[in-house]
Amino acid sequence: MGKNLLMEKNEITVLGAGLIGTLMAIYLRKQGLDVTVYDKRPDKRKTPYDEGGRSINMALSHRGWKSLGQVGLKDKVLPLAIPMYGRKVHDEHGGTTFISYGKEDQAIYSISRGKFNQLLAEEAERLGAEIRFEHKFLDVNFENQEITFETKEGKQKQIAPVIIGADGAYSALRTAMQKQIRFNYRQEYISHGYKELTIPPTAEGEFAMDPNALHIWPRGKFMLIALPNPDKSFTCTLFLPFEGAKVCFEKINDEADLDQVFRSYFDDAYHLMPDLKTEYFRNPTSALINVECYPWVKGHSVLLGDASHAMVPFYGQGMNCGFEDCYILNQLIEKYGVNSWDLVFEKFQKKRKPDTDAICQLAMENFIEMRDSVADPKFIIRKKIEAKLHELYPKEWIPLYSMVTFTDMGYAEAYAQGKLQEAIMNKVMADPLITENWDKLDYLDIIDKLETAKAV
Repeated sequence: MGKNLLMEKNEITVLGAGLIGTLMAIYLRKQGLDVTVYDKRPDKRKTPYDEGGRSINMALSHRGWKSLGQVGLKDKVLPLAIPMYGRKVHDEHGGTTFISYGKEDQAIYSISRGKFNQLLAEEAERLGAEIRFEHKFLDVNFENQEITFETKEGKQKQIAPVIIGADGAYSALRTAMQKQIRFNYRQEYISHGYKELTIPPTAEGEFAMDPNALHIWPRGKFMLIALPNPDKSFTCTLFLPFEGAKVCFEKINDEADLDQVFRSYFDDAYHLMPDLKTEYFRNPTSALINVECYPWVKGHSVLLGDASHAMVPFYGQGMNCGFEDCYILNQLIEKYGVNSWDLVFEKFQKKRKPDTDAICQLAMENFIEMRDSVADPKFIIRKKIEAKLHELYPKEWIPLYSMVTFTDMGYAEAYAQGKLQEAIMNKVMADPLITENWDKLDYLDIIDKLETAKAV
């Protein structure tokens, strides 16, 4: 009886007060539902603690903006974000090449996790959600939806009629689900790790490089990237293999080793990084994980965002995909009502799983492109041909990156379309004279080949 009464009150428990959990809380409050968010960490607003160099800057793109727009937050978030209109590729001699992400006005937006998370948390609270920090989820009894938390006061038990697990790549709710029968789970750590570094503003207080680009130093098996911040600094992320390569984290043991790597491979960046040595040895080296699991639902509990599909960060879609999860789950709640959680959650996982599988795969593939291909002159010509095709035939040929980043086409559909286009482009690029003749191609013939391939 007690449980049914609680159900009628529509009390929702969200696990995780990160970006996805707080945005989901905002959506649920706008539906008029009672929401409590639990997070194991302390409230950073009261006890600010160092992120410890663990946060790769976020790249906010169309799917993320659409989800924020739905809850009226676009204008509040814009001041925190800096548009990046393309990649600025740095070669080993200090030369740069700019490759646009899309059309002239299309950009992805650099945004720092900390301030963005705070904005979402405060908006959720303003709308009436309660956020309880220092509540570590230990377990849940799926039979009666009873959660056990560890708090400063000791263990606490709580009945939670509906649970949304937005508690990240190392999700405790997912771990609880794994103990249930027939739960498929796969995780993969890639061979590379990352370390966060900084390029501070110049002595005059300006950006040290072009702020409207994502800077990338691709070096075959490793790379450095840099994204701008509103305080005129850049957050840099160094991606290296952990071990076993000529350049890897294992082989950088002292300042002389670090100096040699940066002077040899990232010399232009090295001269802009006065705090390199301090930051390198102070900040942790973090791992990169890909997580796939299914089902995402057990009883009235569902996994969301990284908890159900953590991806490596090389397509800039982790947060955008998580925000799109919130958008789609909210649509299903609107469609089927707040007393149909079984149906809502079942529809959600069925609709979303093929798309999240596709973007996880794309993120893995894009890692190779970023660290390797972008340095290849032929890659730049390939991008120019694709941009020209899109300009001449905007509906028939949309580059894969644009489908993923600047539309809300399902990731699975974009992936399939991208594979067809890739096969055709491989044939185009096989022409030994393509470097000289790329602007004299028969573009209509390429489109005809694509239409034929689609029809098969």
